[in-house]
Amino acid sequence: MPRPTAAQLAYGSATVIFSTLAMLLLSQTSSGLGVAIIALAALGLGLLVALTVPLPKSRPSAVPATAVAAEERMPVQRATVPSAAAPQAAPESVYEVAPSGTRGPAGP
Repeated sequence: MPRPTAAQLAYGSATVIFSTLAMLLLSQTSSGLGVAIIALAALGLGLLVALTVPLPKSRPSAVPATAVAAEERMPVQRATVPSAAAPQAAPESVYEVAPSGTRGPAGP
């Protein structure tokens, strides 16, 4: 179980003290059994209040979880740089010689 926060301790303690005083004053009991019942009721109420105080929310991470999950599904493909030692084949020409001897774009 996580440790209680300062707010939980403060709200729970204040609830126990004030509810005990209020119930003792309203009931006007003088017996030991009545005081014990009121004290137990106040402790239960204080515990209930302390547990219902909202906990602080955690900070969101810098990278959303969906981006991390997408990266795990699709590996990153890195571009390859041609090596200087291996000669590259020349690309095929997109031009062809026309019958008149001038160069023009290929095709009909």
